[in-house]
Amino acid sequence: MRQPLVFPKKGIEDPELQKLIEFYEETLGFCPNSIKTMHHRPRIAYAFIEMNKAVMENKGRVTSALKRMIAYISSNTAGCKYCQAHAIRAAERYGAKEEQLQNIWEFKTHPAFSEAERAALNFAFTSSTVPNSVNDEVAEKLRKYWNEGEIVEITGVIALFGYLNRWNDSMGTELETDANESGEKLLSPKGWTPGKHTY
Repeated sequence: MRQPLVFPKKGIEDPELQKLIEFYEETLGFCPNSIKTMHHRPRIAYAFIEMNKAVMENKGRVTSALKRMIAYISSNTAGCKYCQAHAIRAAERYGAKEEQLQNIWEFKTHPAFSEAERAALNFAFTSSTVPNSVNDEVAEKLRKYWNEGEIVEITGVIALFGYLNRWNDSMGTELETDANESGEKLLSPKGWTPGKHTY
């Protein structure tokens, strides 16, 4: 595994960074190294936090757990091991069913997922391929179960993690111990590893 391109900022003396750390203590139980790296240019870190809050805010039926499962499927499709571990950990912390966490790869067929969840997760998958593979069938299925505001929420999660996938794979962000534990527990039975970053 290569060294990170940029090392996380320590910032013990930085009160603004400490606020960010406290925010992530609630969502993940630790502050991600990605945020500490962004904080080398604080406005990027603060802008990202505000976007994160807006995207993950609950406005209706798109639950916190589903948003994190969408983030996982999107990150898995993009190949970002770092974000996969974070997303599955957050899904667990925000109340995703154990059966869903254990069978996230089989969302299209496993009975733990509703048809509405399948539509959202399949949209996450097709939105995250390169090139994008959302077609009329995928769009119609999404519209069948979700209204326009909810589709905006779902797409916001996918876009947010598109940013994070690029950031963390390019930076070679080191996976934190807690996130690695979640990956090992929930994802390694299906072949997940922390991954090796290469230029």
